[in-house]
Amino acid sequence: MAEPAYTVPDFRERAPEGMQEYQRMAAHFGRDLVNLQQELHRMKVATHEQVKNIEITREVKGMSLRKDVPAEVPKAPDFLVSLRSHTVWEKTPVKLFCTVSGQPNPIVKWYRNDVAIEPLSAPGKYKIENKYGVHSLIISRCAVTDSGVYSVVATNPQGKATSKATVCVRRPQGGGELSHLPGQVPLLSRVHRSKLEVTLLDSFGVTFGTEGESISLVANYVVVPDLPNLPPEVMWYRDDTLLMASRWTEMSIGGGVAKLALPHLNKDDEGLYTVRFWTKDGTTEHSAYLFVKDATPTVAGAPGAPMDVTVSDANADYVLVSWKPPNTTHEAPITGYFVDRRKSGTKDWVQCNDSPVKVCKLPVHGLTEGASYHFRARAVNKDGISLPSRMSCGVTSAEVESDVEVIKIEGKYDIAIRQEELQGVYVTIPGPPTNVHATEINKTYIVLSWTPPSPRGRAPVWYLIEKCEGDSHIWQRVNTAVQLRSPRYPVFDMEDKKSYRFRIITINKYGSSEPSEPTAPIQKVDPYVCLVCAGVPSAPGQVIASRNTKTSAFVQWEAPKHTNNLMGYYVDASVIGSKTWFPCNHRPYKHTRFVVHGLVPGDTYVFRVQAVNAYGLSEESQESAPLFIDAALSTPSSPYGISLLNCNGSSMTLAWKRPKHTGGSKITSYYLDKREAESVAWKEVSPSPAVHRVFTVENLTGGVFYEFKVQAVNLAGVGLPSEPSKAFACEAWTMAEPGPAYDISFWEVRDSSILVQWRAPVYSGEGPITGYFVDMAKKGSSDFVTVNAEPVGHCYLKVTGLEIGASYVFRVRAVNDKGVGKASDVSDPVCAKALPGTKEIVCGVDEETGDIFLNFEACEVSETSKFSWSKSYNEITESSRVSITSSGRKSKLTFVNPETEDLGIYSVAVTDTDGVSSSYSVNEEELNKVLDLSYNIRHPTVPLKTELNYEILEKGHVRFWVQALKLSSSVNYRFIVNDKAVTSAEGCKISHDVSTGIIQMTVEHFTKASEGTYTIQIHDGKAKSQSSLVLVGDAFKVALKEAEFQRKEHIRKQGPHFSEYLSFHVTDDCTVMLVCKLANVKKETTFSWFKEDEEITVDVPPNPMSGSCSLPIPMFSRKDQGIYKAVLGDDRGKDTSVYDISGKVFEDIINAIASIAGSSASELVLQCTPEGIRLQCYMKYYTEEMKTSWFHRDSKISSSEKMRIGGTSEMAWMQICEPTDKEKGHYTIEIHDGKKPHSRTFDLSGQAYTDAYAEFQRLKAAAFAEKNRGRVVGGLPDVVTIMEKKSLSLTCTVWGDPSPEVTWFKNEQEVLSDDRFKITFEGGKFSSLTINSVYVEDSGKYSINVRNKYGGEFVEITVSVYKQGEEIPEPKLGQMSRSAPTPKPATPAPQSVKTPTPQTPTPSIKSPTPTPPPSVKSPTPTPAPKSPTPPRSMRSPTPPRSMRSPTPTKK
Repeated sequence: MAEPAYTVPDFRERAPEGMQEYQRMAAHFGRDLVNLQQELHRMKVATHEQVKNIEITREVKGMSLRKDVPAEVPKAPDFLVSLRSHTVWEKTPVKLFCTVSGQPNPIVKWYRNDVAIEPLSAPGKYKIENKYGVHSLIISRCAVTDSGVYSVVATNPQGKATSKATVCVRRPQGGGELSHLPGQVPLLSRVHRSKLEVTLLDSFGVTFGTEGESISLVANYVVVPDLPNLPPEVMWYRDDTLLMASRWTEMSIGGGVAKLALPHLNKDDEGLYTVRFWTKDGTTEHSAYLFVKDATPTVAGAPGAPMDVTVSDANADYVLVSWKPPNTTHEAPITGYFVDRRKSGTKDWVQCNDSPVKVCKLPVHGLTEGASYHFRARAVNKDGISLPSRMSCGVTSAEVESDVEVIKIEGKYDIAIRQEELQGVYVTIPGPPTNVHATEINKTYIVLSWTPPSPRGRAPVWYLIEKCEGDSHIWQRVNTAVQLRSPRYPVFDMEDKKSYRFRIITINKYGSSEPSEPTAPIQKVDPYVCLVCAGVPSAPGQVIASRNTKTSAFVQWEAPKHTNNLMGYYVDASVIGSKTWFPCNHRPYKHTRFVVHGLVPGDTYVFRVQAVNAYGLSEESQESAPLFIDAALSTPSSPYGISLLNCNGSSMTLAWKRPKHTGGSKITSYYLDKREAESVAWKEVSPSPAVHRVFTVENLTGGVFYEFKVQAVNLAGVGLPSEPSKAFACEAWTMAEPGPAYDISFWEVRDSSILVQWRAPVYSGEGPITGYFVDMAKKGSSDFVTVNAEPVGHCYLKVTGLEIGASYVFRVRAVNDKGVGKASDVSDPVCAKALPGTKEIVCGVDEETGDIFLNFEACEVSETSKFSWSKSYNEITESSRVSITSSGRKSKLTFVNPETEDLGIYSVAVTDTDGVSSSYSVNEEELNKVLDLSYNIRHPTVPLKTELNYEILEKGHVRFWVQALKLSSSVNYRFIVNDKAVTSAEGCKISHDVSTGIIQMTVEHFTKASEGTYTIQIHDGKAKSQSSLVLVGDAFKVALKEAEFQRKEHIRKQGPHFSEYLSFHVTDDCTVMLVCKLANVKKETTFSWFKEDEEITVDVPPNPMSGSCSLPIPMFSRKDQGIYKAVLGDDRGKDTSVYDISGKVFEDIINAIASIAGSSASELVLQCTPEGIRLQCYMKYYTEEMKTSWFHRDSKISSSEKMRIGGTSEMAWMQICEPTDKEKGHYTIEIHDGKKPHSRTFDLSGQAYTDAYAEFQRLKAAAFAEKNRGRVVGGLPDVVTIMEKKSLSLTCTVWGDPSPEVTWFKNEQEVLSDDRFKITFEGGKFSSLTINSVYVEDSGKYSINVRNKYGGEFVEITVSVYKQGEEIPEPKLGQMSRSAPTPKPATPAPQSVKTPTPQTPTPSIKSPTPTPPPSVKSPTPTPAPKSPTPPRSMRSPTPPRSMRSPTPTKK
């Protein structure tokens, strides 16, 4: 089938008027060129005249100064006329000139882009002149590549001066070739004028990205004139579409850089990008393709996201959303799509369709009129849902069709006129819609469209839709729940294989119209079945792939027969042999040819194409023929570097370098031409071409100079000739030193090293060559440095220590006994940087055969590439010691019988590549290592994961086992015990498991007779293995003891037993719990707790059936140490668990308590006491056994008279007795739980200390006063009952320091001593009130007030007097008895009543915190024991009627 002709895009075809414009512009450019040449000639003449004038002026000045100045004054260089920038057409010359002065005369050197210009490097290209002090540089036939910054540097001993100018070489429009395939940005019909001249330098190339990443496309340019505030005008295009700045595209220009930033890549961004600059003479542009692959899906196997979501047909409450389907290569087919919408200004996405829609468009209705929306799409397949597409641009739902006509008057005024006004009829009830039809029909839905009634009236209208099945006249409402305002509506609920008719009714507030004319019958259509009328396209036709570059291929195909609204194509590729396809483009491409980039050089690919439309992807096309990726076949470039290797007077031996570009095919031969230096005509050297790059030209004339040129030949033909060589004299070489080495090449190029190789000189001089020196210099420098201090005896040298990324040149000098010979030609520059993907030679051993090999995988190959192996850099051609096999990118060198003579450096080079090579040094240690591995493979053993081992099983059985890494089902083995083979029998079981590789023997009766050596021998195919275990002496005793223990344990567990023995844990309230777990219990099982063999009675009896028992030990302390025992038993047996709480166990319990208590500890609290200042820390539980430390200013505090440390069950405290200023500072309590400390800190300084000290002083004074105040020590009863006419003696002991005053009261009235009432106070200790002959009237409440200057005490006694013969009354405490007749006593009353002296405990002292008055001063007596106080006493009681300690009146 013939290749389809290329169709010129419409935008490239010129209309007749366009052709006229083109001819006009061509004529205009021609006139501009003439004007430019005339201007250049005028400037040359003017400059020449100016230079002459300057020279004459300088001559005159010099003549006038010669008489006065004996010599010229030294002067630094100075430019009298500087360089000027030029813009010229391609293939025209340009001349740069300047005038420079200085004394002595400066030396002038020219540069381009800071690189020195050497005229001899490009003969005929540059010409440098110096006439009359004017220095000039002439560039003949300028090319676009000659654009750049040119500079001239003038230097003399006094200094240096520089002048720069820019040269911009323009190509006439239409003069260049097309740079890319269809899809270029169209040329505009008119030329945009600009005063700037822009030249593109390096620009962005083919770029690859992933969704979600950010990427920038950068183009560098030179602009003349370069005005900072006036950058050139630049436009960016994607697939012929002008791009504007948005949230997805950011553009910037300035500083010689134009940048397009894509901050969040999406497949919508894939395409051909073009940057276009407007220049003085039109435009200049550059294009390259950007590929964007799918982001990793959230669900494995889910498809890629859709793209290019667009919204159309927007109405009041309806829009049509469409998108393009993603490519699917290895994913499951797409079953449908979900569409989401979001109102502008919100962040919440709402799903529009409940079930996936199968086509790439969805009508969305029910929108809010006047609201703005964004839409996105998601693809669905059987594995999951894709990531969402990029959201669409905002679209506003608004009414499109209206009965209002707007008329403009003079472009200023708008007049709105309704249709009803034009017709003169005012409508209230609207008419029916017209032209009802289906605009979309597919398997999922249909879209009804109609024309609104006209005129429709001023009231808003909406629509009702009715349907009927087939030809019936039973109409049903469709949109019962939706008030439809748009003349569009999607209908989803239609049954398959049934046709329907529809009609529309218009409604407003005044009423409804008549129904519209019904539609013709409409039926849903499956587009995948009816491919001719709708649905996916048919498959594309023949696919042809051809070479393009080393990493790309040109693919073209025939369009499908049925396009069905084609969106574009997807191209897939697969590496031969992989059976895996990958997408070449991720966005549908519109044309039928495509350049596939990003391919791996040297691999072979096949391609296929799928057509895309709204219904999905077509069937795949047939695969293309396999294509090897390499550059397209062409003739080779020209050879270069022709050098003379030898001359005998009649012949010359020449050498040259191979072309830099072979043209994608192997170079087969070379043609040589020669001419005499004074001649113009070239003659062929020989009718037969040279096969190698060294050739001897015969039949030359001695003494004549000859020039030579060479042409290379490949499969495509004869390439370009080389530049003529230097003129070589045909004179015999007679020097004693060697001639030059030649053919310098570079291999194993890495980031810091390069291997340099060369060929030995053809002319060796008067003696054999003994070595070589290698010189090195950086590119652009002539300062060569010798790399090797001593000459090397071989034709290679590895140069190390290079600068990464730097470029170097090399030359080689041969040495013989007569000296060092002529240096070779300088090599081409080489950059010290490894090729991307470079791999090294790997040494290995074949796992099947045991062969030792060196393996190499090339990072790139060409179709003509070959692997060349060398030893010590001498190519291996035929050898009995190694064999070489190569396939694709890989090559393997296998040693036949490795020995010491195989030691050395092995290298491999891949021909027809950019120097792909590597080397590997096989030393003796490496060889021995791989020989051992090879021996093991050739003499295999069963690899063991573990050696023979044993373990004791539950019943005291002993299991001997070994595990192999791998076993086959045919494995054989045997166990040997003490040199006797053991077989599986009663009491000994032997088995194996192939899946795990375990072989085991279980001995059920392990006794003293089992001592000895155990061995297992394994045979598995050719592999063998053996492992032994020696169980004698102490090792056997340990095993036997463990077996007996396990046997007893098994017996123990037959009855009730402890599954977990006693242990402890501490609860959150610091209660220690002894716990154990029980097993094999029943209802009759008993359980008891013991401590020191005494049974413990617990509040809640233990329940063995619960499976666990616990013993709580609250308030744990040292007294709880001891041996605890739990006993479990029934008729089947008894088990005991003993737990010794002492030593380490006791310490662990205390630490556990400390951990909980420390975590619960409160902050330190300040509490003042009469003795001093106390710091208290409250916690869940405290015991003195806890590791508690107090610190003052980081110094540990020990308990002493000054610092007392103590605590209760709820808190720990530290008291500072009689504090002074020395005790100020930080105090810390640290509770250590054995793992970490728990610290609390209090700062006792500043105001805190002042307040605490004042409170301490107040409490101290109060305690002193309490201690020394007046009080009743004892002797008085609460109640006294006495018979009338008896004597009553109330006697008590009082105390106080100083001695107190004592006052007696009766019924709150002071009692004075008289004849009946006698008051005594003896020795300051004993006080008594005696009443002689008491009467009933003497009953009442008596009290004594004891007081000194520190306070006192008020004690009451109730006295009840009864008459003789009456019953002894029981008066209430504190009340008087009423007088009554005195009965006769039945029994004689006692003469006196003795008051008991009960002992009472010391009352606790509560210390309030308020600061005492400053007037209180407390003495500080020596501490003494507290005096006991009687019960029911009151502190300093006050008598009634507000009388404080009444004092008897002195008489």
